[in-house]
This record gives sequence, C-alpha cells and structure tokens, in this order.
Amino acid sequence: MMEATKERWTAPLLSVNTGAARLGTYKGREAKSGIGKEPADRPLLLGPTGLEGDEQADLVNHGGPDKAVCVYSYLHYSHWEAVLGRKLPMGAFGENFTLDGISEDMVHVGDVFRVGGATVQISQPRVPCWKLAMRWGLDELPALVTQTGATGFYFRVLEPGEVAAGEIELVRRHPAGLSVKEANRIMHRDKKDTEGIRRLLAVEALADSWRDTLTKRLAKSEAEG
Repeated sequence: MMEATKERWTAPLLSVNTGAARLGTYKGREAKSGIGKEPADRPLLLGPTGLEGDEQADLVNHGGPDKAVCVYSYLHYSHWEAVLGRKLPMGAFGENFTLDGISEDMVHVGDVFRVGGATVQISQPRVPCWKLAMRWGLDELPALVTQTGATGFYFRVLEPGEVAAGEIELVRRHPAGLSVKEANRIMHRDKKDTEGIRRLLAVEALADSWRDTLTKRLAKSEAEG
C-alpha cells in the first residue's frame, strides 16, 4: 500500500527488471526486442539512459534520456492476467520498474521521485507497441492497453545512482498537476482538445517526442480554424 504524508509519499517498488535484446518472431517474421525483462538479483546502476545491463533493440522509439526507465503498476496485472489467461511474471510489460499502489491518475508529468540513490522524473506516458503483442501472442494487446489508459509511464534520470527493489518516494509534485491519465486522454482520445494540448505543452518536463507530436497537431488544428 502507498503511504502518504501531504505531498510526499512512498510506494512499493516490487521489482527492478532488465533484459538483453533477443530475436523472436512476430507475424511470421524475425524481430529483435528487449521487451523480455527479468527481475535483477542485486542493486543496479541507473544512469542517464537507463539501467546497467538493460537493452533496447529499437533505439529510435525506445530508450534514450526521456525514456530511461519504463514503469508499470502491479495494480493492472490482475486485469491482464484475466485477458491473457495466465499468471504474469514481474516485468511482464517490458517495464524496468514494477510499482505497486500507483495508477496513472495518481501521478503527474513532471513529478520527481527518489529511488535508492537516484532521482527521476516522469517525462511522458508509455505508448505500447507491437512488441508487447509479440511477447504475449495477442495482436490487439497494445490497443487494449492504450484504450484502458493503463499504459504506465517513463522516467528520465535527474541524478544517477544505484537502485534496487524496495520503495519509491515522491519528493516533488509538478505544479501543473497534469496526470499521466490526462496526458493519455489528450494524446489518444480527445485529439482536438486544443486547450488540453496547450496545457500539456506548457509542462516543461514533457518529453521531446510528445512535444513534437502535440506541437504539430496544435498547428494543424489552428490552421484548419
């Protein structure tokens, strides 16, 4: 359970997960992915671009400073276990951090957390891709994850340090108060919500990839009147 005191709280970090990029098969074609993560059995160094020993096959759409750590909540596991008809291991969604007691409506883009010796900040919601479908053999899984809003999110690293399973501590709320759930709504569902787009773009902590997409969308909307 999450333990809260005003705007500082801690929540369980159940598992820290890493994995090498491996070859697999998707729709009859060979594909390489690092989505197969497994729990680490020792503390790991978290640097500006991710955890030691972790790999991504697609460095254009995965990894990098704005997506150094993929985060997912164990609160969602029971739902996906029912959908997939199997028990899921830690790291099942390719996440580096499996948290408990936290959902996308409870945290904001720009919130800052302490994890072990590292300081991290939410940069954007996760956008699930076909590699999640490849791992679990369900083509519609990425779309289902997006539709539910149970996407998880990414951290950028503000201060490197060692991390391990234990707990995560919120140390600073972003003043805009724009939740990961709300960011997902603006990006995926209400794409013509220009006021929402402006509010999200005003969050300086927003990842560059989302900023580029939303800036173009806003310009197009304004041009169309």
